[in-house]
Amino acid sequence: MLDHVSLGVSDLARAAAFYDAVLAPLGYVRLFSNERGVGYGTAGAKDEAFAILAAGEHAKAPGVGSHLALTAPSRSAVDAFHAAAIDVGATDEGAPGLRPQYGSGYYAAFVRDLDGYRLEAVCHEG
Repeated sequence: MLDHVSLGVSDLARAAAFYDAVLAPLGYVRLFSNERGVGYGTAGAKDEAFAILAAGEHAKAPGVGSHLALTAPSRSAVDAFHAAAIDVGATDEGAPGLRPQYGSGYYAAFVRDLDGYRLEAVCHEG
């Protein structure tokens, strides 16, 4: 259904360093970078699935109830995403673990990035 998602960030260089660190454990790499934005996806992909865009003081995370869920290939990738995010300044919004309320085999972790976006890494098992 979705082709790509872009988030406006207040400081592009700071956000790029953050996303380089937290997306790597999930298997995503930087596909492009310029003064306007940075795009991420799987290695060798033609187009980015996720991008951050320089928005300066206009960057504003959405309100309660909004988040971006990123696919993780395994529990260990979810764990590594969470650890990397905390190491680079994210706020913990839910440590890695099973979330049976979302379905059988739903293993996820939640953080809030440096601009206030709520992020989830999720692995669907079985």
